[in-house]
Amino acid sequence: GVSPVSPIHVYTQREVYGTVGSQVTLSCSFWSSEWISEDISITWHFQAEGSRDSISIFHYAKGQPYIDDVGSFKERMEWVGNPRRKDGSIVIHSLEPTDNGTFTCDVKNPP
Repeated sequence: GVSPVSPIHVYTQREVYGTVGSQVTLSCSFWSSEWISEDISITWHFQAEGSRDSISIFHYAKGQPYIDDVGSFKERMEWVGNPRRKDGSIVIHSLEPTDNGTFTCDVKNPP
């Protein structure tokens, strides 16, 4: 049989500006017609400006936030989301010029 799939709509700010040394909130809200399951997962990726590669910098799964041990964000990232409120936001502290790039929020809500 084919399992029905219903989309999750994810909303983020198109552009976020911050000054070096300050902090910035990367907001990610989502909407699904389905109940938010215990297995919901949220992953943030970062692609540095001028780079082709995107790295995973944050993952939320099984009710726990995991800050990935790679990249320059690991000591500076804070989970401020709440999946029950359909929020997958993170904060990046002590901004550096190399933080410039594209951040992507990916939400999965398995049945």
